[in-house]
Amino acid sequence: MSENDYDAFAAAYQADNENNAWNAYYERPAILSLAGDVAGFRVLDAGCGGGAHAAALVDRGAVLTGVDASAGLLEIARRRLEGRARLLLADLNERLPFEDGAFDLIVASLVMHYLRDWSRPLSEFRRVLSDGGRLIFSTHHPFMDHDPASGESYFGTYNFSETWHRGGKDITMRFWHRPLHAMFDALRSAGFRIDVVSEPQPDPKVSTLFPEAYKSLTTKPRFLFFSAVKV
Repeated sequence: MSENDYDAFAAAYQADNENNAWNAYYERPAILSLAGDVAGFRVLDAGCGGGAHAAALVDRGAVLTGVDASAGLLEIARRRLEGRARLLLADLNERLPFEDGAFDLIVASLVMHYLRDWSRPLSEFRRVLSDGGRLIFSTHHPFMDHDPASGESYFGTYNFSETWHRGGKDITMRFWHRPLHAMFDALRSAGFRIDVVSEPQPDPKVSTLFPEAYKSLTTKPRFLFFSAVKV
């Protein structure tokens, strides 16, 4: 099985993603809160996966387009959304198949830490955003990555792997650590002004549903959230 092969375990991944503490009660509410009122907005869900965020955004009135590199996850999203969104197979390392200024908002949930170089995707995000359009995204908190990755230096940009167990399979996932200043530098270099950096707390329900996860999420950094405006 190749690294980061979501097609190999799409159904098992999405089943876990739907209701676990990290995604359903922490990341998803935080990113949707950053999105705010999206009624009538042209929204690109970049790395839409099985469509959980997309469905919530459509329910809020967004005109949504989703892209993902996994055909398996896109098929799950298609079944979920039942024609209420445009869904396309696309690689965020390549030119996006959209015209300049095609979107008012881009949402990129937990995808940036898979990318070695942020310059191309951020440049493309800026290109397809309208003037004053906004990019919101979540990514691994750099303090979360560094210790378990056993990196030689927090200040470096380096890759590391984790083994996930889903659907009776062990899957190797590879991620990229980058220090906080590198994230800020990449956004500024691509032509974005950062207006929000957030380190949110989980939904209080986690305290009873997932006590161990709640202790972790309320005491240790996990994900980092950005809102940035095209300038």
